[in-house]
Amino acid sequence: MSEINNPLSKKSYDFALIIIGIYKNLIASKKEFVLSKQLLRSGTSIGANVSEANGAISKADFSAKISIAYKESLEVKYWLSLLKDSEYLESDLFQDAHDKADELSKIMFSILKTTRIKN
Repeated sequence: MSEINNPLSKKSYDFALIIIGIYKNLIASKKEFVLSKQLLRSGTSIGANVSEANGAISKADFSAKISIAYKESLEVKYWLSLLKDSEYLESDLFQDAHDKADELSKIMFSILKTTRIKN
């Protein structure tokens, strides 16, 4: 991964790997295919949008991509909570993934505040 020196890129990539692991576990052991697919899509989308933001052609483009990634991080927390409360996801897996999603959310929100103030 070429953006490994960028902390947000690294964190979002590592988070995507965690989400992929949760997804693989849910479909293999719990035979849950619908909610887990939503989690997979939103959880891997964060890093994809961060990567797009890193290649942005303008400040507005950068801000738009980070905004999408931020919204995806909020969606991930929703799917994680739903999976936990419906007893598909164990509390420890939920807590770890939710904490990491929350950390990503806070980083991206801070970036959005900074970039939108400077514009």
